[in-house]
Amino acid sequence: MGRNVEYLSKCYLQGGIILIFVTLGSQKFQFNRLLKYVDELIEEGIIKEKVYAQIGYSDYIPQNFEYKQFLSRDEFSKRIDISNIIITHGGTGTIITALKKGKKVIAMARIAEFGEHVDDHQIQVVKELNKLRLIVSVESVLDLKAILKNISDIQFEEYISSFEKLMGSLKRFIES
Repeated sequence: MGRNVEYLSKCYLQGGIILIFVTLGSQKFQFNRLLKYVDELIEEGIIKEKVYAQIGYSDYIPQNFEYKQFLSRDEFSKRIDISNIIITHGGTGTIITALKKGKKVIAMARIAEFGEHVDDHQIQVVKELNKLRLIVSVESVLDLKAILKNISDIQFEEYISSFEKLMGSLKRFIES
């Protein structure tokens, strides 16, 4: 399954294939629930796009898409570059990286009760970013199914980093 990322990048970019990148971060917790949802939706034919995942410490083995446990920074960056949609956990690093590259982000918070994290802070992160319309949050396979069916109709706000906002404010102040 572990085909060369550069080869895949060229194929997908040349063929115009829509790619979904599922990334679960590098925390020492499983996130089997999200991987199972993606597998289920591929099996149902809801997800027709090519899917590739970085599964981290999850022990669920995807049946319907390619994966690798961990990616180097370069591989991770290339995967985001060639993907149209990023499905991820509620980690701010991954979300912000994808938003900076103008990607559509679907995020699901890890839940402590399911052994996916030590606490439920990702719930607040995902809810707030969803309210700002920067991402779409999902809580269940039914949510994910509905979002993926309508992803092309969802309007996302453009992400502008705090640094860029500050620089813009300073520039306007200096010019006036």
